[in-house]
Amino acid sequence: MTSMPITERLGGHLKRTVQALDAAKQAALRPAGVTVPQYAALLHLADSPGISAAALARACGVTPPTMNTILRNLQDQGLIERTPHEWHKNILQTRLTERGRQALDAADAAAIHVERGLAAEFSDEEQQTLIALLARCTAFLDGTRGRG
Repeated sequence: MTSMPITERLGGHLKRTVQALDAAKQAALRPAGVTVPQYAALLHLADSPGISAAALARACGVTPPTMNTILRNLQDQGLIERTPHEWHKNILQTRLTERGRQALDAADAAAIHVERGLAAEFSDEEQQTLIALLARCTAFLDGTRGRG
């Protein structure tokens, strides 16, 4: 028998919430032809054209090998283009194509619909409280890394 019931484990509640959010976004993004990780990459590329794959991986919270797979799939779909950096030829700069911009616009509208629906479940005060509580969770968990 464990000394902490499953229902009291905040990590499990957070994990289920993230899984439900990802599933809702995946369903919403399907008509745009992109996955949640691909959408995240397109969103960050729109915000930071030319960003390196390593920086994009950090921004999206995935490993560099995973990001390379995501980028290869986006490139195969014609949604991005990758060109050598002007000074650092071994670094590829990544940018959205026009088709990528269109896919992002469609995907973003769908993702925003999910986000607004979720936000509508809370009052403005509850939203601010939830954001503050999640920030505290993040700060604590970030602080525990490397503590053995």
